[in-house]
Amino acid sequence: MPLIDMPLHELQKYTGINPRPADFDEYWERALAEMRAVDAQVELVPSSFQVPFADCFDMYFTGVRGARIHVKYIRPKQSAEPHPAVIMFHGYHGNAGDWYDKLGYAALGYSVFAMDVRGQGGLSEDTGGVKGRTIEGHIIRGLSDHPDQLLFRHIFLDCAQLAGLVMAMPEVDEQRVGVTGWSQGGALTIACAALEPRIKRLAPVYPFLSDYKRVWEMDLAKDAYAELRSYFRYFDPCHEREDEIFTTLGYIDIQHLAERIRGEVLMGVGLMDTICPPSTQFAAFNKIKSKKSTVIYPDFGHEHLPGLHDKIMQFMLGL
Repeated sequence: MPLIDMPLHELQKYTGINPRPADFDEYWERALAEMRAVDAQVELVPSSFQVPFADCFDMYFTGVRGARIHVKYIRPKQSAEPHPAVIMFHGYHGNAGDWYDKLGYAALGYSVFAMDVRGQGGLSEDTGGVKGRTIEGHIIRGLSDHPDQLLFRHIFLDCAQLAGLVMAMPEVDEQRVGVTGWSQGGALTIACAALEPRIKRLAPVYPFLSDYKRVWEMDLAKDAYAELRSYFRYFDPCHEREDEIFTTLGYIDIQHLAERIRGEVLMGVGLMDTICPPSTQFAAFNKIKSKKSTVIYPDFGHEHLPGLHDKIMQFMLGL
């Protein structure tokens, strides 16, 4: 078969090249302490969209730095309590999407939560307030400022905070919560389960935000990663700070969070993916220490992977 990356047997051993900051663990413990100190001020507003077998709500909570985060929440009407829940995260630039594709889990008796990432295509706020470029790209947002200002730090914390709020709901069994998402959603799935290790099952699909230096060295800093090239062109055109930049990006590199995961993992990978190269995905997957498996699509890239939604739903039936 054609190759755009390493052969599969090499991918299964690859552990990434992007630097891990020396104070990585302290960085995230400090971030989690900030998150836990936030008064979430949860609000549930009945949605204009409703179905006979579930109640649909627009949920809002306050995340770090004061941003109000929006979540679509579907609560089944005829379900045992406490019952399982599934949290969904969307792709880069997008939003939580329509209600209809979440109803299958609600029909199974699961509560469903789909978060709008702050500052992207949904209703969540981006409170901003960083030095440096903001015209494009959330990976580089805050990269010219203190590492605590990195936007994806705040987004990862939103995901973990939402999971904690879900687990605290009386209708939800805190030991039966799953998380899933594709691309950016796959990255947020990994970050969420790493920062909230009570997550029971997680199904990331071709996760984004992993092994930035590998992306750069493969000359794939384009499409979803194009902002990396823009940042160097504007702020470090001679690459005098290259090591420093990639080390700072290491704080928000999901491969370095992956070892914290305790839940069971099912990951979907397309071996022809030129948006999130397979090696970057395996850099994270290979660091996971809990029970894990992959579904490999040799001829597919960053696109619909046939049958995978069904496999993920069957996997979540194990919650």
